[in-house]
Amino acid sequence: MLASRALLGKQVAAVLTRQPACLVHHGGDWGNWGNTNIAVVFSGCGWWDGTDIHEAAFTMYHLSRNGARFQIFAPNQQQMHVMDHMKSQPASGENRNMMVEAARFSHGQGMMQMQDLSKLDVNSFDAVIFPGGHGVTKNLSTFNKDGKDCKLQNDVERILKDFHRSRKPIGLASMSPLLACRVLPSLEITMGYERDENSRWGRWPNTNMVQAVKSMGARHNVPYVDEKNKVISTPTFMWETDYHYHYIFDGIGNMVKHVMRMTAK
Repeated sequence: MLASRALLGKQVAAVLTRQPACLVHHGGDWGNWGNTNIAVVFSGCGWWDGTDIHEAAFTMYHLSRNGARFQIFAPNQQQMHVMDHMKSQPASGENRNMMVEAARFSHGQGMMQMQDLSKLDVNSFDAVIFPGGHGVTKNLSTFNKDGKDCKLQNDVERILKDFHRSRKPIGLASMSPLLACRVLPSLEITMGYERDENSRWGRWPNTNMVQAVKSMGARHNVPYVDEKNKVISTPTFMWETDYHYHYIFDGIGNMVKHVMRMTAK
């Protein structure tokens, strides 16, 4: 029996060492608080011009699984442009509103009804989470145009500063760490690997963003939970993969659990 357990342990360890390090699930189950209230900020609907649908759904799933109540928000403003997701190129002659598009994630009324980001009050929530997608670089900031010298959408900057000042956790997925790094000092975050490592596991094609956040004064690590600043980040679809979505799911689950743990302190 002991020999069998030892062999199983070695087999599990061997599998884990073959997985992308920054996406491996770390930590245990911190329980179900039930009364935790989390704000989730979207930037539209769709990987190329808003919030990635998988990251949005996975975030809400894990918040629900961990017993959190949550409210979804988006800016009531036009998005930078509309992308044809089949062709991965801008669609001509279309204009869309971020809040209207992000309302596609809502289901029902009350807490699951999309709200205007300008109404988000730090005093009403225990933490805030920003799922990723190119809406981070196009709609919530001017990063797509200005790079490391970008400006943030006004409410996004206000919210990040308010939650940081109030010592409330900030969860960041995919590209969204660049938002926090632009306006908060000396953060420690992860956006995946610093070099594009093309392998059977996938690619890391957005490493320019890693260099950008480092130039903003952030420290980049794999993986990372910034206990001092209460900032938790996960790379998710900074990693380009065709099949391994369960690692994205697990990475967001780990981020949510750390957010929940920190709200309990």
